[in-house]
Amino acid sequence: MKKEIRTGFVGSGFAARFHYDALMHVHSVKVEVVGVYSVVREEMEEFAQMRNMRAFDSLEELINNSDVIHVCTPPVTHEPIVIEALKRDKDVIVEKPFTGYFGDGSESFNGDTFSREDGMKVAVESIERMLEAEKKSKGRIMYAENWIYAPAIQKEREIIEKSKAQVLWIHGEQSHSGSHSLTYGQWKLSGGGSMIGKGCHPISAAIYFKHVEGRTRFGKPIHPKSVTARVHAITRMPNYDNKGFLKTHYKDTEDFAILHIEFEDGTIADMFASELVLGGTNNWIQVCANNHQTKCNMSHNTAMQTYTPDGNFYNDVYIVEKIETKQGWTPVSPDEGWFLGYQHELEAFYKAIAVGSSVESNSQLAADVMATIYAGYLSAEQKGKEVEVIILK
Repeated sequence: MKKEIRTGFVGSGFAARFHYDALMHVHSVKVEVVGVYSVVREEMEEFAQMRNMRAFDSLEELINNSDVIHVCTPPVTHEPIVIEALKRDKDVIVEKPFTGYFGDGSESFNGDTFSREDGMKVAVESIERMLEAEKKSKGRIMYAENWIYAPAIQKEREIIEKSKAQVLWIHGEQSHSGSHSLTYGQWKLSGGGSMIGKGCHPISAAIYFKHVEGRTRFGKPIHPKSVTARVHAITRMPNYDNKGFLKTHYKDTEDFAILHIEFEDGTIADMFASELVLGGTNNWIQVCANNHQTKCNMSHNTAMQTYTPDGNFYNDVYIVEKIETKQGWTPVSPDEGWFLGYQHELEAFYKAIAVGSSVESNSQLAADVMATIYAGYLSAEQKGKEVEVIILK
């Protein structure tokens, strides 16, 4: 067992901040944060100074001084960073989305008009290169999909395993009023819109549950087989009446997506993702099996509720993600990171690194999720035609 693990951060923005905060809750292993590297020098230096860590001058130098690399950069940069770390036999914790298609590099590229078949091909090739790099490395990929480690999701995993359930139908959603990030909504930086940026969460959980069922009942995961999907850009319509509550800075991506997934065993899942929902974040998934039904609410639960006649009283109080007003009755997440799995995720990853055990959110899950999403984009381009999911192992 490793007594101490040196870790480094690539990226110094929002994702790096919540990774660092979650890392402070890892107690089973001693972790030394060696530092951070980012192409945004000023932001990196501020991030490092606030957390008393070193700001590195190059990615190579950070990797050489670390055992584990947190990839907290925009998804367009994930593949080269992950492969570079794996070449040096480092473990890699990579944020979602895992990878994708980010255009042809031209100034004229537009996410509304490119061939989704070409996009799917490029995304699958990227997945393939990352999986191949992992096979050649002593390091491994850990897919930072926090939903997998949310307490509700892990409890449902236990139910599926111990009851040997056949999961028949899954449906779920992540939606809210839109991302604050200015890179979100530009296909060349984010690799898509709601389907990939928000849909990746419930899609990952659904595929994970079928992996769990398959391993329990048959000794191998059950993979997605095909997808039918539709996407829409509601807030970019000329007749959209903007009241100022929803984010509308999206350039060439969708703000609503729906996917119908069929798995290898003929069972199904239906997933929703959008930027069209006020009143906080909808984070939920429901499992309908042959011996039980489970509803997992990562947000909008009733763990705590509060009322105030004037929201100004709560100016300095964090209530819950994406809530527009604190006036009246509001659902409080007393520890949002706990409910959403961030703390459990890193605890599990670092424990696995220390003892060499397997992880629940691995590269196979990441590959299945990305392949499903880009098959979904191709289906949406074809107005809902069924598209086969390319499975890489």
